[in-house]
Amino acid sequence: MFWAWCGALVIGISLGLLGSGGSILTVPILLYLVGEPEKLAIAESLGIVAGISLIGAIPYAVKKEVHWKSLIYFGIPGMAGTYGGAALSQFVSGQVQLLLFAAVMVIAAFMMIKDRKDLDQKDPISVSNWVLILEGLIVGVLTGLVGVGGGFLIIPALVIFGGLSMRLAVGTSLIIITMKSSIGFVKYIDVLAAENLHINWDLIVVFTLIGAVGSFVGNKVGAKISQKSLKKGFGYFLVVMGAYILYTNI
Repeated sequence: MFWAWCGALVIGISLGLLGSGGSILTVPILLYLVGEPEKLAIAESLGIVAGISLIGAIPYAVKKEVHWKSLIYFGIPGMAGTYGGAALSQFVSGQVQLLLFAAVMVIAAFMMIKDRKDLDQKDPISVSNWVLILEGLIVGVLTGLVGVGGGFLIIPALVIFGGLSMRLAVGTSLIIITMKSSIGFVKYIDVLAAENLHINWDLIVVFTLIGAVGSFVGNKVGAKISQKSLKKGFGYFLVVMGAYILYTNI
């Protein structure tokens, strides 16, 4: 389990550095390093990421780097979408969920590798709050169905449409991920019970604690290194990981 614990640390560092990437790493780690079944890995991923994100958000909240209004327009619809996505998962096989997960991974990689000059703009795009609500709902369904927190979609939306700075968007994203992942995890407990599968609570607690340490490390390191280079490197890693998951499930 040594490599699995190392993976938990990397999950936390990713969330602390980027405000995203936690779930995209957690599911493969639970699958290939721990040996959990597909649906259990997705469900436990939500519980782990919810805990790490909550703890990781504390430094941002203390520094007032959380935009609470965005939690209403993005976070609450996201929770509703996540609950619906988790409920929908009982009608989808674990293999199909992993294929969808791999596809999301590749999309996330593209968004991280691509130069996002729009994220550096000073003037936000003027849009209705309904745009944030709709995107929150869509990202929420994705979270519930395939177990990704969606930070790679949340942050661009908050920066471009909400007009937040990157730092403020990361802190806000962590709270939103906590909200969505928590409600999805609760729903998955019922879904798994119907399939006679049981959550490994000890695994979740250990992963969360190790990941929490990583999130504080990531928060400190993030202020000293180039976010642009970091995102590109992480993006290339996701391409490889996504391709591997597709290969093993097709």
